Amino acid sequence: MRRLEGVSALHVKALVRDQGARLPEGVTPVLAAGDQALQQALPLDDVDVVVHCAARAHIMRDVAEEPLAEFRKVNAEGTISLAQQAAQAGVRRFVFLSSIKVNGESTPVAEPFRPNDLPAPQDAYGQSKQEAEEGLGAIMRDKGMEVVIVRPPLVYGPGVKANFARLMRLVELGLPLPLASVDNRRSLVGLDNLVDMLIQCIHAPNVAGKTLLVSDGQDLSTPDLIRLIARAMNKKPRLLPVPPRALHLLGRMLGKQDEVERLCGSLCVDISETKRLLGWTPPHSPEEQIRRTVDHYLKQHAATAEQTRS
Repeated sequence: MRRLEGVSALHVKALVRDQGARLPEGVTPVLAAGDQALQQALPLDDVDVVVHCAARAHIMRDVAEEPLAEFRKVNAEGTISLAQQAAQAGVRRFVFLSSIKVNGESTPVAEPFRPNDLPAPQDAYGQSKQEAEEGLGAIMRDKGMEVVIVRPPLVYGPGVKANFARLMRLVELGLPLPLASVDNRRSLVGLDNLVDMLIQCIHAPNVAGKTLLVSDGQDLSTPDLIRLIARAMNKKPRLLPVPPRALHLLGRMLGKQDEVERLCGSLCVDISETKRLLGWTPPHSPEEQIRRTVDHYLKQHAATAEQTRS
């Protein structure tokens, strides 16, 4: 982002692996290929702020021989390399999209994660993000470049994959889901809300050196999420009452404990400090963002089906 005042005047460069990547109008692509892209020398001399979102994401069935090493290579070492280049080039601020997994995997409903909680990552992905945060803290102290760390929970929006996409597929098929008795709460953040918050982080004067949590500001139970997805599809949700204890037992028997925990457990974040520091409120409701997500999913599914028939 070049040194221009005001959000409306931002000139954005996007680091891409594919020269044909679809980008919004006015965004300049910078081509860098492969997982070593962040280790390469990049054109940062005229850049004021770096917003770093690239990562090796959480993988349900990782086939890497050493998953932690693979996560570190991209999420920690790649991030630190990019930040060192940015500091050397005189970049003013580095906004890093980390993960709530640095805090941990679950919370009691009434005890949400807060920015100053001690890190407690429980998998290689979360650990690599914590190591990146620590490396950025050292660069900020040594080089004086401002660092803002943002820890989102699950991010959803058009094109979402993994568990959220699978849930949409199950609702679309009308399959009965044994989740009516689940009484959990989970913080999510829609892509539009996350982007809006990251834009605020570019200029906000009082967030340098801060760790910020972000969400839609409205936590949902798993049954409520399914109902919102079904409503966006104009379908009736098929929720069956099965005791969560039975679901956990079944998950252990099938080796699906983590997946059951994500469906039945709670993970909440407190964004009050983020709202105070940024003067920010999530501008879009979960209902609005889930509808956009579902609409995109249905259009993509219909296009794929049409291609198959032809």
